[in-house]
Amino acid sequence: MTDKQEFWRRMPKVMLHEHLDGGLRPDTLLELCRSKDIAVPADNAQDLGRWVSANANSGSLERYVSAFWITVAAMGDVDACERVAYEAVIDAQLDGCVLAEFRMAPLLLEPHGLSPDAAVLALLAGLKRGSASCGIPCGLIVCAMRTDPIEQVERAAKLAVRYADQGVVGFDLAGAELGFPAGVHQRAIEMAREAGLGITLHAGEADSGERVLQAIALGASRIGHGVHIAMGQGAQTRMAQVAAMGARVHFEVCPTSNLHTGAVRTMAGHPLPAMHQAGLSVSVHTDNRLMSMVTMRHELELAHSQLGFTVAQLCDMTVSAARASFLPQAACDSALAAITHWRALHAV
Repeated sequence: MTDKQEFWRRMPKVMLHEHLDGGLRPDTLLELCRSKDIAVPADNAQDLGRWVSANANSGSLERYVSAFWITVAAMGDVDACERVAYEAVIDAQLDGCVLAEFRMAPLLLEPHGLSPDAAVLALLAGLKRGSASCGIPCGLIVCAMRTDPIEQVERAAKLAVRYADQGVVGFDLAGAELGFPAGVHQRAIEMAREAGLGITLHAGEADSGERVLQAIALGASRIGHGVHIAMGQGAQTRMAQVAAMGARVHFEVCPTSNLHTGAVRTMAGHPLPAMHQAGLSVSVHTDNRLMSMVTMRHELELAHSQLGFTVAQLCDMTVSAARASFLPQAACDSALAAITHWRALHAV
């Protein structure tokens, strides 16, 4: 590893937006598939990882999420869920993360014979074991699929609430966005919010920037992606409206994923700089490390080299991410101390 690579690896990072079913290690995915007799299009981990990434890099959110069928099937038992969660924490620590939140839609595992409660308990056990092993504070965000019927989304919200004191820290609506507005699931969102869970909603990824404003009105304090707030007619007005809210609303932006899903056409045209310049609270994340074949280190370096952010600005973003975390204050303070220490060492 070069000095430059080591610099980016050691830079403290806060991971707020990473889907567990989109971040499996390729060798783990291959091993789990073989143990379940799941047919895969490659006979080695490297080629399997490339296949998954190529399928996800389609320019369409709907096609991007379709690649999850193989990872979800692979995670269809307790041991697999715990292993994937544990390895995710270890990989985050190796990537320089000092705090990490992971997310998953447990109801997706039900057709594979795993109850949602068993899935959550296994994921939490894996996160807890990983945290104890490497010292990173971490938590689980329960996702609901916005394309599901209202009663299914409410089941996911109730599931999140049941484990709110055991490591579940937030609730999210994920999945294909266009044509599936978050407002349909207002009751589920209210259930989670009233139980004290953090609310982060995918919005403005594959639909208009107005969806971001709607998500905030529904109680979201964090927005997954949100890039369309800076695109199209009325962008400046929308951004000014949210910027006036200050740190009350934070954007979890995933540049490479946005390119792969077609949320943006080119990396050079990514709106993250415009969002930052408008005063929005933003940070950079991976979304799905396997699907997009990225790391936090990669995304921060990309933001520096291709989007023009300075190291100091990226550190400021990381501070904003830590302050926006749904984890207990002590965990956030620990992450902030690590960032401050690193900045002092590097005079950033």
